[in-house]
Parts: sequence; C-alpha cells; structure tokens
Amino acid sequence: MSLFAWLRPAAVPLDDALRERLARLPKPAPLGVCSLREQRWVVLDLETSGLNPSRDQVLSIGAVAIEDGAIDFSQQFERTLHRPTQKTNASVLIHGLGPSALAAGCDPAEALLDLLEFIGASPVLAFHAPFDQRMLARALKQSLGYRLQQHFLDVAELAPMLNPDTVLREAGLDDWVARFDLHIEERHHASADAQVTAELALILLSQARRQQLDSPLQLEQRLRGWRRRKAQSHGL
Repeated sequence: MSLFAWLRPAAVPLDDALRERLARLPKPAPLGVCSLREQRWVVLDLETSGLNPSRDQVLSIGAVAIEDGAIDFSQQFERTLHRPTQKTNASVLIHGLGPSALAAGCDPAEALLDLLEFIGASPVLAFHAPFDQRMLARALKQSLGYRLQQHFLDVAELAPMLNPDTVLREAGLDDWVARFDLHIEERHHASADAQVTAELALILLSQARRQQLDSPLQLEQRLRGWRRRKAQSHGL
C-alpha cells in the first residue's frame, strides 16, 4: 500500500438508498442578486456535546425556512441523533438531552441526509455560524463522507453590522433578542433556538433592505467589508 493510500480516509460505507439520495442533492447555489425577500433561507441551530469542533458531537438539529419574507411554519426540521455512548455532561444537561433521548434518536446518517434535503440549494443562517458550520461539516464527513458546500451567513455578525449604534460587548443571542424585545418561550433547544434566530434574522433582513442591501450577494459583500474594517481597527 502506498503512503498516499494509507493517509487517505476510508470511504464511509453507505447503503444504495443513501447513496442515491446523496446523488440527487442539488448543488448549493452561490449567493445571487435576487431580492432578500425572494431568497429562501434556512435558519439552523445545532445542539452539541461541547464546544470543541474536533472532539464534540452534534446531538440534535433544528431548522426552519424563511420564504417570501416570512417564517414558513410548514417548513420546520427537528432531529435528535442516536448517540448512545454520549456521557452526560454540563452541555448535555443544558440542552435537556438525557441518555434515553439520545439512545432513542435517529440514525445520524439518515438525520443528516434529511437535513441536507431540507436545506436544498438555500443559503444557511445561524448565530455564530462558523461553529455550526464546522460541527456540521465534521458530522457529515464522518457519517456520510459528504463535504459540506452550503453557504453560511452569521447572524451574530449581521446584527452589529446593521446596527452600528448598538453597543453590546460580545453580544450573544439573548442580548440581541432583548435588544429587539422579542418574546421567547423556550431556549437551549435546537428547534426553539432556530425559531428565535429566524425571528431575529427577519428583523435584520428588513433592516438590510432599508440600508439598500436588497440581495444576498450585496449583503455578503457588505459583510466582507465590515469584517475587514473591524480587523483593521483591531490592528490585525
């Protein structure tokens, strides 16, 4: 065996049905010039066993679609993954995912493929999106041998960019929810957090339109410039 063959990770064994579903997935579309209202968005939240993307696992997934400028309650997604060996720790207790819930969860490959089909070609919004993106990418690679290609935008960056007069130091989701006086019935549950993030995202998309940012591409371009200015102001 060659060194390169030894270094190459083994293919994930999948049955024919899973391979066929993977092959039918649409290619994620680049951010375009359609209006923000016309764009279908998927708002995603993951509950994980911890905050280390190299070691921790995705335990549950919540997602909701924004379409025609509103949350589409007919397009909601929720899965708890089968993680019978997951030890109970502080993170797991916060999410309320006990051993029985994780033992009764869905097969990770099936659940993750269901999520990819739900997302389709749409861009993804998440609060602290880079973390969710890394965790999801690792889970997809491990369970499906699939490379995550979906485009992510970070709601935690959009909020301060669109609200420069609001000073919230290291603001979390709860801080922005309080800033806009949003009503929350539940938190620290993937589907509930996805719902709250979607409500916040709708406010931010409305603000973006008022600031003459009326396409996903314009929004991303403004975000890139905002990141550069922020890095320069910190001397990076």
